[in-house]
Amino acid sequence: MPTSPLLTLGPEITREYSAASSREWLETNGLGGWSSSTVSGAHTRRYHGLLVAALHPPVDRRVLLSRLDETVRLEHEHVELGCSAFPGVVAPQGYRYLTHFALDPWPTFTYDLSDVRLRKSIAMIHGEDTVVIRYELLRAPGSTQLELRPFFAGRDYHHLMKANDGVCREARFADGTLEYAPYADLPAVYLSLAGSRFAPSPDWYYNYEYAREAERGLDFGEDLFTPGALRAVLEPGSSLAVIASLTDPRGRSASDLLTVEAGRRATISIPASLSASPGPELVRAADQFLVRRGDDRYTILAGYHWFTDWGRDTMISLPGICLVTERYEQARGIFRAFAAHVSQGMIPNRFPDAGEQPDYNTVDATLWFVVAVGRYVQYTGDVDFVRRELWPALEEIVAAHRRGTRYGIRVDGDGLLTAGEEGVQLTWMDAKVGDWVVTPRIGKPVEINALWYNALRTMERLAHRLGDAPAQTAPAYADLADGVAARFAEAYWNEAEGCLCDVVLDGDAAGSGEGPGLRADASVRPNQVFALSLPFPLLDAERSAAVLGRVEADLLTPAGLRSLAPGDAAYRGRCTGSPLERDGAYHQGTVWGWLLGPYLTALVRVRGEAGRAQGRQLIDGARQHLTEAGLGSVSEVFDGDAPHTPRGCIAQAWSVAELLRAWHEDIQGNAPEPL
Repeated sequence: MPTSPLLTLGPEITREYSAASSREWLETNGLGGWSSSTVSGAHTRRYHGLLVAALHPPVDRRVLLSRLDETVRLEHEHVELGCSAFPGVVAPQGYRYLTHFALDPWPTFTYDLSDVRLRKSIAMIHGEDTVVIRYELLRAPGSTQLELRPFFAGRDYHHLMKANDGVCREARFADGTLEYAPYADLPAVYLSLAGSRFAPSPDWYYNYEYAREAERGLDFGEDLFTPGALRAVLEPGSSLAVIASLTDPRGRSASDLLTVEAGRRATISIPASLSASPGPELVRAADQFLVRRGDDRYTILAGYHWFTDWGRDTMISLPGICLVTERYEQARGIFRAFAAHVSQGMIPNRFPDAGEQPDYNTVDATLWFVVAVGRYVQYTGDVDFVRRELWPALEEIVAAHRRGTRYGIRVDGDGLLTAGEEGVQLTWMDAKVGDWVVTPRIGKPVEINALWYNALRTMERLAHRLGDAPAQTAPAYADLADGVAARFAEAYWNEAEGCLCDVVLDGDAAGSGEGPGLRADASVRPNQVFALSLPFPLLDAERSAAVLGRVEADLLTPAGLRSLAPGDAAYRGRCTGSPLERDGAYHQGTVWGWLLGPYLTALVRVRGEAGRAQGRQLIDGARQHLTEAGLGSVSEVFDGDAPHTPRGCIAQAWSVAELLRAWHEDIQGNAPEPL
């Protein structure tokens, strides 16, 4: 990683409460845990916390240590650097002293208190539930006392805590280390600060308010418990560091931990094509989504703060997160993790929070898995791994789809893949509220058959590459793919709209989509772009240009593609309000950042160098977003209406991954050789 700061904010942001509280930082540990809050220091989400740990990595996440409020005690005054929102008041208001924020490479805060300057750094240590908070007294007239008061939540990360009599009121302190577990069923958190003393003062602090939760129509008030405060003396030009961990940190050096972690981040490979901003920022963001799932297996968390690992998101994200960044070992670990759970020819849709059995309610995740394996071979040429560990699973996937598997997923008589049952959401447009499936898409969604075609072509090419017995199956896969290609344009082309229909409802051609014989959903949605952007496109030049033009006219925004054209009666321009309102808008006009990737691929394929120039302008525009929500990362969704306010998760894997992939492969012209 570069030695210069990846992102900086000055006092015009840091000293303005609303601006500083709308910008969030995130540190992760590769296990599913994190440390996260806002630049102001005020928690605005239930998911914010200084130490959030996945007790059964990467799931079962708990907010343990919520915050650590600092007070600087000078000779004639004391200054509180913390910041929290309570009903009708923000107190304390430490952001008023915050003059500079940087990701350098972790969150770094500089406070100026007249003749005292203090710098705080927060770093999560990779591979363990440990966060280091370092304080450096850069300038002061003399010794300064630092008081640190920890606040504990001790809860599941989806819930909120209220004051109760069951909390443990006593903490252990010895050798500069505080040990505290708020409840018997939780692990203890250790806070080690060399040379410190502990002043017990157990108490509840009431009615913390989390603004983002209120905006999302959810409960937003919480009570936090503190067992007391740590105190230590900080000398000018020196530093003190707190190690907060689930393992006893006594005897460990905070400086050594930070040195090792900085070295790890410095070794993350940045391709030459991504060396200019926002490349380093996005590569760093990509690292945050990779987590372990067992000793030799990995997965990709779909988004922070509330998603786990979803099969669909993981396979879409894998090329950008792992292949562009040359993290091939992790890619193999991801394939192992999901191949081990292939059932009835399907990979899981998701692994639940509490570690129960996987869910398989998806038609596209498995097809993305096959396509991702093909992309892996394009980048690495590693057919031995595919032959040794994946080929039987790949063969079973195609066979199961041909004979039929869960949720009505099967090959229809016309060779296209059909899927769906009432009450089940199977494609990426998967919002469901109670029994209401917002966009059911039962039948033959356009991107599903683009993926089916690409899966079959991938199998054909892999079979040839593997040789021996697999090579004998290549002609059969080729015949199946030829059949899909011959039927695709006829089935989906909507002459009246000059683009592709979104869903074919049965084996009949879509035609114009007019009259009583309507057999298709002619909604203008972004799913048609995959017929142009996947490794094996399906349309001729004329129709490709028409589809691209229609996508640009109705769906393209600087942040990504709308999920529905604004002229549609079902269009919703803002993804706000209660869960019902948000889920109702989620795929009905909301902009999705990840769709910028397939659009850029299609743009360059259709328009060549002119498309590259157009794509560079979009990449340039994406830089601004890195400073406006999840700092250094890309949000999940944005409002369909201008100014396209970011919504949803502050850091979404496929949003980051697809921007990285398209920039590297298409805009910079570094696509690997075809399979």
